[in-house]
Amino acid sequence: MVSKAYAWADGAPLDDHTERKHKILREYFFRYITVRCQIPQQTKFRLAVVDGFSGAGRYRCGSPGSPIIFIEELQRALEAVNLQRAAQGLGPVEIECLLIFNDAKRDVTELLKTHCAPILAAAKDTCPKLHLNVGYMSDDFEAGYPAIRDLVAEGRYRNVLFNLDQCGHSAVERATLVNIMRATPSAEIFYTFAIESLLAFLSRTDPALLETQVRPLGLSAADFRGFSGPVSNHVWLGAAERVVFEAFKGCAPFLSPFSIHNPDGWRYWLVHFANNYRARQVYNDVLHANSSEQAHFGRSGLNMLAYDPARDGALYLFDAGGRGGAKTELLADIPRLVAGAGDVMNVGEFYESIYNATPAHTDDIHAAMIESDELEIITPTGGERRKPNTITIGDTLRLKNQRTFFPLFAKLEGPSGDR
Repeated sequence: MVSKAYAWADGAPLDDHTERKHKILREYFFRYITVRCQIPQQTKFRLAVVDGFSGAGRYRCGSPGSPIIFIEELQRALEAVNLQRAAQGLGPVEIECLLIFNDAKRDVTELLKTHCAPILAAAKDTCPKLHLNVGYMSDDFEAGYPAIRDLVAEGRYRNVLFNLDQCGHSAVERATLVNIMRATPSAEIFYTFAIESLLAFLSRTDPALLETQVRPLGLSAADFRGFSGPVSNHVWLGAAERVVFEAFKGCAPFLSPFSIHNPDGWRYWLVHFANNYRARQVYNDVLHANSSEQAHFGRSGLNMLAYDPARDGALYLFDAGGRGGAKTELLADIPRLVAGAGDVMNVGEFYESIYNATPAHTDDIHAAMIESDELEIITPTGGERRKPNTITIGDTLRLKNQRTFFPLFAKLEGPSGDR
């Protein structure tokens, strides 16, 4: 697929899928900052933000692009954090942020500078606890990545967020995604691409993988050849999601493989990579706060891609209706997972094991734990949790009675009961 570049000088239009993506990015970044600045003894937070395909910063309608969104949310989040800390009798936090904005076209980068200048000047005057170091680059992302990597490393930034909002699919190599995620334990990536480009790439480079992933859904790789335009078929969405997950699952421990939802179909994927379950947990919750912005087709419990399209699988838009179905599946899935571990499971370990395979909201997972007839949640001091919002990572999930799960092992027995 050959992507048409934005005509930034003439005023680029703000596409519907881009507007939806920016809303999620804005709200997640705000949560990202507020979550990272919660330690009472904390006085400073350092991070680097790399916008690899930054654009010119403003659309024809006046809406901000991602570089300006990052600056605005840094200010808003820091002000919210320090207001809350003051109410708690805590000292303020300062944020030191390296912002690297790169666009392949030099004239676009120059236009971005003019759009950012008044925003940066205002931030310096009104938010003295925010220290911004902005670097502008004009290079193809892959060519410029080594310099970007070195800048982040030289500054000893452990918290790093990349926004890779490319056109098409081929502008970022898979090996680069892996390198970013392995450079620091606190790296995260937002990775955008057009699904038809990925499918065309896999059809050429790894047709066997594509065939394997779509066969359980009654499809073949041939069903994707010549794909163009929006597609609204739910089974097709499920197949594409499996392909995306398999193509990128080795890049990071936690991968959110959901498409950007549009009423007329799915063409664009916004994938979130993280090294820590907590980042995926927060991302899921942000999606639920923006119901229908992204879409998933499959199960909504703990095994979102494990379904038979002939019997189950549903469109999940992170809305109230989807959450009701998720709750039903979670009531069965969570005890089954604990039974697979024996009869107890630490809540932190439980989170680590589920958050790469569920679209569920934290509140729904906690509610299912409390409401389950099969489980009890034990506190570190031996008490029992009664309310979902009190569950912590130090708690333990414990089966009340294992007899419900004995049929799981019956198939291993012979006619006489011997193993």
